[in-house]
Amino acid sequence: MKVSDLRIEQIGECKITNPMHRSLFIKDDDKILFTSKLKDLQPYIEVCGEIPSFEMAGPRKKIFFDSSKISCGIVTCGGLCPGTNDVIRAIVMSLYHHYGVRTIWGFRYGFEGLAPRFGHQPLALTPDVVREIHNQGGTILGSSRGPQDVGSMVDTLEQMHISTLYAIGGDGTMRGATAIYEEISNRGLKINVIGVPKTIDNDISHIEMSFGYITAVEASNTSTYSAYIEAMGARNGIGLVKLMGRESGFIAASAALANNVVNFCLVPEVEFSLEGFLSSLNKRITRRGYAVIVVGEGAGQNLMLDDRKNLGTDPSGNLKLGDIGLFLKEKICDYFNKENIDITLKYIDPSYTIRSMPANAYDSAFCLLLGYNAVHAGMTGRTNMFIGHSHNQFTHVPIPLTTYERKKIDPLGRMWEDVISCTGQPENMITCDLS
Repeated sequence: MKVSDLRIEQIGECKITNPMHRSLFIKDDDKILFTSKLKDLQPYIEVCGEIPSFEMAGPRKKIFFDSSKISCGIVTCGGLCPGTNDVIRAIVMSLYHHYGVRTIWGFRYGFEGLAPRFGHQPLALTPDVVREIHNQGGTILGSSRGPQDVGSMVDTLEQMHISTLYAIGGDGTMRGATAIYEEISNRGLKINVIGVPKTIDNDISHIEMSFGYITAVEASNTSTYSAYIEAMGARNGIGLVKLMGRESGFIAASAALANNVVNFCLVPEVEFSLEGFLSSLNKRITRRGYAVIVVGEGAGQNLMLDDRKNLGTDPSGNLKLGDIGLFLKEKICDYFNKENIDITLKYIDPSYTIRSMPANAYDSAFCLLLGYNAVHAGMTGRTNMFIGHSHNQFTHVPIPLTTYERKKIDPLGRMWEDVISCTGQPENMITCDLS
């Protein structure tokens, strides 16, 4: 990665005085280090003498847009996530009360709302409309997956005189936002695009923690504890919980740490074999008489290659995953049946219950600040960027950085070491060992 990759684009020079009063304005040369590890910064210092850093988010003394003359749009895409309504509310409240913007449109059902062929009418957003929405789950704008014709979406923005589009969504949404930005640039329009990353899975790079993640981990406690009680209540009881996360196991790993009753945590980043896992489970049941298993939805996909052949991709272009929860449930039952060991297995999948719930207090506060900082960035004319979070500070991150790689657990890192220590599971469940 080059230091220049972290620079944020702007559609013009900021000449208008910010109408916000009693605000601690951020200067453009206020920076947040790319990483807190000196060894990762050393090569940049030695080679180019410049330390890679993000712009610090926050209000600027001078802004680009005349707030009395602009209209803004908000769109939410992808799966449901606790806190989405909080972000919508924060953007509307900040635009209206901090900057005096009076025309704010919510586009319905994701990028479909920008495509005329669907006929979705935009929703006028005011403080009265959004006042209580943070108390409910989901998104009042609705959502969808998949791309739409970029030209027609920009036509809509141009015809409605939208100055800033706020796109709330995951990596697919950010790719769509960049495509919109590129079409806007090709037309020479003064419209900017600001992203607010939404992923309950916490898997977007350059963000220490995404909104909804803490709520998901907290909510998973009910499922892991229920699995523990069920397992303890039966001879050779097994509680199996599947949690969301796709290709990243952060929710599963954090759930194991948050409720210290989990004996096996299976995540996509750490390979295991069916034989190695089942033999370890057998050893646990023989020794302790019960077991609690948490599995991330993207774990063990290599074990189900035949089952996944015809699954294809979802509308966002992601490979569809095989159901590792049901797969393990079947394999565990078959294994212990062959071993002539009676077990009682309870399977819990709380994914959609968690996704649709309101944000907890921590996430609500986090979402408020995400929305505020998105508005501050939008009013300065910054574009093709999203609001990140690094070293306990909000930052400006170029959207193209999201396409480099998906954030994942480091199997040699501190978090996974803590999971191993907490669960007591074997470090290696590839080989079979019943000793």
